Amino acid sequence: MTFELLGLLLLVGAFVGVMAGLLGIGGGLIVVPALVYLLPKAGISPDITMHIALATSLASIIVTSGSSAFNHLKLGNVDMYVIKWLMPGVVIGGFIGANVAEWIPSQYLPRVFGVIVFCLSIQMFRSIKVTSNKSMPSSGITTVYGTGIGVVSSLAGIGGGSLSVPFLNQHGVEMRKAVGSSSVCGVFIALSGMAGFILHGYQAEGLPSYSLGYIYLPALFAIAATSMLTTRFGAKWATSLPTAQLKKIFAVFLMFVAGTMLF
Repeated sequence: MTFELLGLLLLVGAFVGVMAGLLGIGGGLIVVPALVYLLPKAGISPDITMHIALATSLASIIVTSGSSAFNHLKLGNVDMYVIKWLMPGVVIGGFIGANVAEWIPSQYLPRVFGVIVFCLSIQMFRSIKVTSNKSMPSSGITTVYGTGIGVVSSLAGIGGGSLSVPFLNQHGVEMRKAVGSSSVCGVFIALSGMAGFILHGYQAEGLPSYSLGYIYLPALFAIAATSMLTTRFGAKWATSLPTAQLKKIFAVFLMFVAGTMLF
C-alpha cells in the first residue's frame, strides 16, 4: 500500500459518497471497477482480485449506504412500506449471492458484473420518459423481488440501488423516496453479502496481509474515511434535482461502468 495508491482510494471514496447520496447506490458500481484496476498495484494476485473487490466493496457500502440512509431519513426521503417488505428478501438474497460468486471462476466474474450493469443501464434509459402509475405489489411479491435484488447485488458487489431504485420508481414510488429507501436496504444487502464473503475468504489462499476473509481492510478504511463525509452533499442534490435529470445521470453512469468492465 503506497501513498499514491492510498490517495487514489481516498479520492474513490469521496466520489462514492457523493454518488451514494445522489443516486441511492452503495458505491459498488464505482468501487468494484476501481479496486479491480488498483489492487494488482498492491501486489495482489489477479486470481483473487475480483473476489476481494466484491467483498471490500460490500463492506464499504455499509458505511456509504448507512451515511446516505441517515441523511435521507432526516430529509424524509424514505418509504417505510418499502423498507418493511423489501428488507427480508434483500437480506436472504445478499447471502445467497455471495455463495454463488464463490462458485463462479474468477476470470468470469468481471464479465458477469459488466453484463448485469449493462442490462441495468438499458433498463434505466428506457424508463427516463416513462411515468408509471403502478402501485407497489403485494407484500409477498415485494419480498420475492427483494430476494432477487439481493442475489444480483451481492454477486456484483453493489448495494442494490441500481436494481431497487428502478423497481420502486416503476411502481409509483417518487424518485427521491426510491433513492432514500434504496440506501437503507443497501446497508442490509451489504451486511449479508459481506458475511458470505468473509466465511468463504477464510479458506482462500494468497490473501494479502490485513485481510478479513476476502475483505482487504486498508482499502476499506481508505474508501470509508472519505465516502462517509461526502454522502450529505449527494443527498442534498437529490432533493433539489428534477427526477428526469436524476434518471439520466443514473443511466449514463451505469453504461460507462458496464463498458469499462466488459471491454
